[in-house]
Amino acid sequence: MEINLVSDTVTKPSNEMLQYMFKAKVGDDVYKQDPTVNELEATVADLFGMEAALFFPSGTMANQTAIKLHTNPGDEIICDKWSHVYLYEGGGAAANSGVSFQLLDGNRGMITANQVKNGINDPEFYHAPLSKLVSIENTTNKGGGACYDIEELEKIKTVCAENNLKYHLDGARLWNALIAKKQHPKQFGELFDTISVCFSKGLGAPVGSMLVSDKETIKRALRIRKIFGGGMRQSGYLAAAAIYAMQNNISRLEEDHRRAKEIGQLLKQLPWIEKVEPVETNILIFSVKAPLNEKIVVEKLKQKSIHISSMGQGKMRIVTHLDYKEVMHTYVIETLQKMKFD
Repeated sequence: MEINLVSDTVTKPSNEMLQYMFKAKVGDDVYKQDPTVNELEATVADLFGMEAALFFPSGTMANQTAIKLHTNPGDEIICDKWSHVYLYEGGGAAANSGVSFQLLDGNRGMITANQVKNGINDPEFYHAPLSKLVSIENTTNKGGGACYDIEELEKIKTVCAENNLKYHLDGARLWNALIAKKQHPKQFGELFDTISVCFSKGLGAPVGSMLVSDKETIKRALRIRKIFGGGMRQSGYLAAAAIYAMQNNISRLEEDHRRAKEIGQLLKQLPWIEKVEPVETNILIFSVKAPLNEKIVVEKLKQKSIHISSMGQGKMRIVTHLDYKEVMHTYVIETLQKMKFD
């Protein structure tokens, strides 16, 4: 039994999801003639109370499209220093849009309205780039699945409105935040100019993300997606997986959160653990006491058929997901309890 807790992107479609995909009605989505893609886009737009949505092959492409929509070359994005758009999208903001970043030192990947306000460049000071976009990540990836309070996001929105800034949400794992904080998608739709959500992480679909916004913005996004090479033909098979995931796999995210919290509670009791970050959703980040090296822990778990991520500097990451079953969870708990380091 191999147990992969490296990421929630490692899941594979269930037989039920595959059957749903096989039965999908499809067309050529480049011509906007795929009925299943059209259904998914309309469903997600309605869910967030926004006008339109566009299906993308990846979350990175959806985020990069949003950046290009909201900025011009030479502009600046304000975001947390751990943001996915900065760290893990291959320098795409610079390559695709010619923009730079104002990186804020937030808390576990989350920034405040005051930080955003203080990070805005004076538009009259032409030596500095123009601040144009605030990008939020919820839940935070490197921040260990942390979730924003909606009140802080509302305060940041006010700062954006007062300073003529666009407001983007990288909501790759927003589904987890919605469940953990008992929030509604429309609360986010009311705040953000653009929102990206992913179907291939916690929801278990094989491929796909969505960008949600107003009709005019999505019309512009269609052209940018084409430029980026993101137009797909009979992509209804992939959209069907996303529809199935939304119908069946959102509420069960509570199970992933419970298991992550249980592992976190256990780790806090182990003598070789230095620190366990607060666990809100399905991502767990922890560190080990010196002189123990995280590579030793990762390797020892690998020998027990348990795979986790090394983040360097003594830190490791565990991500629970729908393919991580209760029998696996029991085995992981028992294995961790028995692990000793001389």
